[in-house]
Amino acid sequence: MLTPEQIRSFHENGYLNESIRVLTDEQLERLRDRLDAVIEGKSEAPPEALRNMSGGGLKSDRVVVQIVNIWQADDLFRAHLCNPVILEMMAQLMDTDTIRVWHDQIQYKPPVIGTSTNWHQDYPAWPILEPADLISCWVALDDATLENGCMRMVPGSHKWGTHRALGTGEEFAPTYDPSQLPEDAEVKVVPIEVPAGCAAFHHSLTWHGSAPNPSQRHRRAIAVHYMPGHTRYVPNGTHLIQNRVEVEAGEILTGQYFPTVYENGRPLPPEAIKSPSGPAPTHNEFLDLSYTKEPIH
Repeated sequence: MLTPEQIRSFHENGYLNESIRVLTDEQLERLRDRLDAVIEGKSEAPPEALRNMSGGGLKSDRVVVQIVNIWQADDLFRAHLCNPVILEMMAQLMDTDTIRVWHDQIQYKPPVIGTSTNWHQDYPAWPILEPADLISCWVALDDATLENGCMRMVPGSHKWGTHRALGTGEEFAPTYDPSQLPEDAEVKVVPIEVPAGCAAFHHSLTWHGSAPNPSQRHRRAIAVHYMPGHTRYVPNGTHLIQNRVEVEAGEILTGQYFPTVYENGRPLPPEAIKSPSGPAPTHNEFLDLSYTKEPIH
C-alpha cells in the first residue's frame, strides 16, 4: 500500500517512482521469455498490434518494438493485468473502487539500435475517452537507466492540460509553446530510472519521453493503462482499438476488450478475465508475491 506522502507526491508531480517491487525475479524471467515468443510469432494468439514505432521492420537500424494488448496473446501477461500489488496502489492513486484496463503496451528498445520515443502526453492520443483520469503502471522488465533509454518526465505537467505544441528538440529536450502554460510553470526534466521488476506510475497528461538506447543492454517494459470505473466512451477522434468498443457513445467503457480487474474495492483474480482470443489465465502462482519498497541491487 502507498503512504499518504506517496499519494500526495503523485498528485503534485504527475508521477511516482520509488523503486516499488511488483515482480519477482522468476516472474521477470518468465515474462521476458513470453515476450520473445510473442515477437517471434509463437504465442497462443496474436496481440492487437506488433510494430516498429520508428517505421520499417523490426530488423531495421532504428527500432522501438511496440506491442499493443499483449494480454490478448499470452496468459501470463493477462495475469499481469490483475497483479494485486499494482491494483491496490492504483486504486489509491485513482481514489476509486472500480478499475478497468484501457490497453497495455510493450515498448522494447533493443541494444544499440533502440531509438527514441519522442516527448508526448498519453491522453491526446486516446481521443475516445473522457475524462482524462487514466493512470499508467510502467513496469521495467530490465533495469531502465539513463544509459539504455529510461523515461524522462516533467513534474507538474499533468496540471497544464493538453499541450498542442509539445515536441522534441536537441539533446532530447521537450519543446513547447510557453503561451499555453501557466505563468508559474517550470519545465524541468527528471529521469525516471526503474530497476527491473519495479513499477513507476504516471498520469495520462504528464509530459514524458525516452531517449535512444545506445548501450549493449536491453530495455524492455510493460505499461498497463488503467482507467477508473467512471471512464466513458466519447469518440472525439479515432484510435487503434476503437473497433473493439461495444458500447454506445457516452456510456461507461466496458466489454471483453476492456476487462474489469478491480471491483467493489477488491482486485479480481486472473481467471475473471475472459480473453477474447484464448483461455482465461490459470497461473495463479504467478501472482504469489510479497510487497516491498526495497530497490533491486
